Amino acid sequence: MTLDPAHFDGIAGLADRIDYDAADEDHRDAAETVWEHYLDPLRDAEGVVLEPLDDLARRRVDAEAVALEDPPFPTTHGLDAGTLNPQPFKNGLVLDVAHAAMCADPSDLPLHDRRTVVKAVHSNDASTNFGTEWERYDEGSRRRIVHTHLPHDQYEEDVVHALALYLAESTHALDHADRVEDLLVLDGPIYPTGVLRWYYRSPALTDLFEESDHVARILDNYVELVETFVDRGVPFAGFVKNLSSKGVVRTLKRDTDFGPVPWAHDAGLFAQMLERRESVDGEFERLTDELTFTNWFASTGGMDRFFSDAGNPHLDRDLAPEQYEVTFCVVYDPRRDLVFKVEAPRAFTDDPDVRERIERGILREVAVQRGPPRAVAKADELAAIDHGSAESLVKSFERSLDTELDDNYNAVRWGRNY
Repeated sequence: MTLDPAHFDGIAGLADRIDYDAADEDHRDAAETVWEHYLDPLRDAEGVVLEPLDDLARRRVDAEAVALEDPPFPTTHGLDAGTLNPQPFKNGLVLDVAHAAMCADPSDLPLHDRRTVVKAVHSNDASTNFGTEWERYDEGSRRRIVHTHLPHDQYEEDVVHALALYLAESTHALDHADRVEDLLVLDGPIYPTGVLRWYYRSPALTDLFEESDHVARILDNYVELVETFVDRGVPFAGFVKNLSSKGVVRTLKRDTDFGPVPWAHDAGLFAQMLERRESVDGEFERLTDELTFTNWFASTGGMDRFFSDAGNPHLDRDLAPEQYEVTFCVVYDPRRDLVFKVEAPRAFTDDPDVRERIERGILREVAVQRGPPRAVAKADELAAIDHGSAESLVKSFERSLDTELDDNYNAVRWGRNY
């Protein structure tokens, strides 16, 4: 039901009661201070967590001009995994399904038809194991079930979701790595952040790094992904569409003398660093003719520390630990006021030529698409499990498991969580 205008005004009017006199310009000045004094390098209590690969610099490129450039990579492949979202059933099972796909630009239709499917199942009954080995189906596709058991009655939905998502994504990337000739771009970060977050979240989840073969397999897959592409001399990157990380602002707040930090997350900080404005009749207006972007940074703070940690007992690596470091640049598109993050392992970005080609390729795609690269957007479309398919899948699970979805009133009111 639409809010009555009187009540809309009553709610909106509450903003006038918030006595917050920090102007946007104050935040921009603060962002400028961060750029000039805190990022070369950024340190926490343990040392350097963020530093430029070369010189600290903000650059810009005409959006129309870069859109007309020849692509630096003749072909680009994108990869994504879509999920059903965790579903609890009345018999105690919690499950999620992930469905990974790879897209090529220009198109490779046989590749587009190949999928990797993982169903992750949690059960409190440790006497039953629903897990299966990999099996082939259709033409060139694979599927399996992974079963996990948690000793504590919490985090089940997080665990099945992450296990399905990252096992499907990493397996599909490795299975089809030989199809990538020039550049692979993952839809999202280059490493399994949803799993890495467990390492710092609670002892119950941290134990999985010692006890779960599935977690070990996922970590090994991402190590192997870096090594495979290094061996082949083909770079891969990650395109983060929704930059929700707080690593920089959290470090500024906790470990520096910066003072009050006004940004809720890193995207807000980088947007104010990269936005260009001019004064028109006394008012500032955003300039939208150019994309702006930062230099590349090496990041070893927060979850990024996991893959770069030389003493990490959970990783068996062939390359030097620093080659697995997360490096990134941030791209700002003023036409839609959006911030994107481009990640790549340091094994590729240490080479200035490769670094620049990745950068130019992504900038060209953002300029043309006004969003993610075409290959990433297409992979997202291929991997997505639409609402109708999700509903049908849940009903098929209910029949095969002889149970029902464990719905609550919110599912009735707002629709099921898929």
